Amino acid sequence: MLEFELVEMVNKISQTRTESNYLEIKAARDGCPKLFDTLSSFSNQYGGGVIVFGVDEQNGFEVCGVYDPADLQKKIMEQAVQMEPELRPLCTVAVVNGKTVVSAEIQEIDNELKPCFYKGAGRLKGSYVRVGDGDRRRQDAAAVATQLAARTPPTKGNRHMTEYEVYSYEAFRKKIQDELRIAERAELSDIDTDAHTEYLIAMRKKKPNLADLTNDKINSLQGFAIDKKPTLTGVMLFSPYPQGFFPQLCVTAVSIQGTEMGADNAVGERFIDNARIDGNVVNMLDETLKFVRKNMKTATCIDPQTGKRADRTEYPVIAVRELILNALVHRDYSNHTDFTPITVKMFSDRIEIENPGGLYGRMTLDRLGKVAADTRNPFLANAIEVIDVTENRYSGIPTVYSAMKNVGLPEPKFENERGVFRVTLYNGTEITPPPSGNEADLLTFCQTPRTRAELEEHFKGRLSINYLMSQIVHPLVESGKLKLTIPDKPKSKNQRYYSQ
Repeated sequence: MLEFELVEMVNKISQTRTESNYLEIKAARDGCPKLFDTLSSFSNQYGGGVIVFGVDEQNGFEVCGVYDPADLQKKIMEQAVQMEPELRPLCTVAVVNGKTVVSAEIQEIDNELKPCFYKGAGRLKGSYVRVGDGDRRRQDAAAVATQLAARTPPTKGNRHMTEYEVYSYEAFRKKIQDELRIAERAELSDIDTDAHTEYLIAMRKKKPNLADLTNDKINSLQGFAIDKKPTLTGVMLFSPYPQGFFPQLCVTAVSIQGTEMGADNAVGERFIDNARIDGNVVNMLDETLKFVRKNMKTATCIDPQTGKRADRTEYPVIAVRELILNALVHRDYSNHTDFTPITVKMFSDRIEIENPGGLYGRMTLDRLGKVAADTRNPFLANAIEVIDVTENRYSGIPTVYSAMKNVGLPEPKFENERGVFRVTLYNGTEITPPPSGNEADLLTFCQTPRTRAELEEHFKGRLSINYLMSQIVHPLVESGKLKLTIPDKPKSKNQRYYSQ
């Protein structure tokens, strides 16, 4: 950032008296603090982050100045090269109220290189993620108990990555195919079913070059069996009861009268309806869709032009089906999630569908449905295409957006956090109020696509460009409220931002 931007940022910090997921404050009046956890967490998160030195959070966020700006920058770089991969922070020096302050901008690294970690601690113990207050409140009981026993507060803003979070990056980088792991207790007879026969018939019609191969060879090529032992994919596709081998690879669905879990209805019932849905992937898709259709409202409408009656469901069925199918096909099937089912929660104002395994590979929320995605489970996805459950052409998310728009409902909300992917459809009963203040100003200004320079000029004198990008622009992009004109190159110098 430029010197005047750092001055603006420090003044803003003095006004707001707060850090954020993209900003950390260090006093550094007596020396350079250890930065390994923050260097790791910022480089691992979308958009990176900024460390500001010379502001004392413990003393009312006063500008205290750093001990020696030249030596501080040297020490920052010394710590940065102890990271894997090595980092290159961009430092800026400025004077505020006669005191010298320093900033270090940490860029997000490519997904192929994540997680960034401190070499001295190793990949598992040296990898961190940035968390907000809400995330810290959701820590599990074991973590809280450990902190209390040690009589030390948790590191503010950063926490160790879990073993699963580290693994999720490893799985993409090393191209680990968890869908091909052997179902140890299963035999070939467990997948020699009518569903398997129907698949073979359909496959030989669609792929004549495979028509003359034996069933065993097809099972091997298509990932259903390895060395005459069924894989997870084979079991999940063709076994009549995969849960006999993987008990929690199912769907749990609930219908709740209110807008929050635990809000009992008038007669004290926890749920209006509650189901555990088992079976193979196609069975679970059909039965979950039946559950949703049974529990969502249907209104009878009269076409003003024709006078004909027509039923309109609370949510477009095609959108719900696409989301359930996405959850089943693209969930994480590693042994880290063997005990985690897909969940469907129906509230009075919305439906939430959640599956273990966040966005895979290079995909980000702002690119979702716009570009071809890295596929976590390609063998499962290909088999589903053969039996005409899906066309496997990355059209699912656009279909959901279109279906919701066509019936006048809010856009779907997608969330990607801590190894979980969640999508929420709202029925229009309660729509999230429009943003206010700077967010509303930015969204209005971006009705015409704007460059970073235009955003900086528009907010000049109010917000620094770094604060604007990290605190407002990036979160709006993640939430889908702000779009990119070049979604496949989010850091392009020609990038423009626009709202719809």
